[in-house]
Amino acid sequence: MLKKIPNILTIGRIIIVPFFVLAFYLPGFYGDLTALILFIVASFTDFLDGMLARMFGVESKLGELLDPIADKIIVATALILLVMDGTIRNYEVIAAIIILTREILISGLREFLAKGKIKLPVSNLAKLKTVLQMVSIGLLLSGDTGNKILNFQDYNAQTIGIILLWLSAALTLFTGYDYMRKGIDHAMSEDNKD
Repeated sequence: MLKKIPNILTIGRIIIVPFFVLAFYLPGFYGDLTALILFIVASFTDFLDGMLARMFGVESKLGELLDPIADKIIVATALILLVMDGTIRNYEVIAAIIILTREILISGLREFLAKGKIKLPVSNLAKLKTVLQMVSIGLLLSGDTGNKILNFQDYNAQTIGIILLWLSAALTLFTGYDYMRKGIDHAMSEDNKD
């Protein structure tokens, strides 16, 4: 049973997505709060499933497959919804595009490197990027409710969320470049063997 818990958490994260989308469209305080809580739960399970798998030595191929997919689905869904409703708008959309592009790029890179049985470990900077990204999206999801709770004079929840979104996009570029460099180095070394 213990071995299944990380995978159950990962699958649960995928199952949360349609409920998160429905909650996003609920109006007012309860809509903001429900969408935010579901996103926080999904984000927490992202941290928890990997930690439990490593702690109890129950890492699995299914978890290895589903975990990055679940992460990307919840982040992509949240960013798309925030762009659609105008919370992320104008040039801010560039930050969302950078984050989504990097996620697609890294997925392809991991798949390519897996053929050569090469793992692409997650760096501490990439972990920081993920935390900033999740906090940013959480603040942006909090809507007017977040503004009432977290209002530092000129900096409301949305403003802080956008600042953190840009910061996570900058870290995304940096860590994405580092991963790409490793992937290209491997590809060139494989080509030189031929």
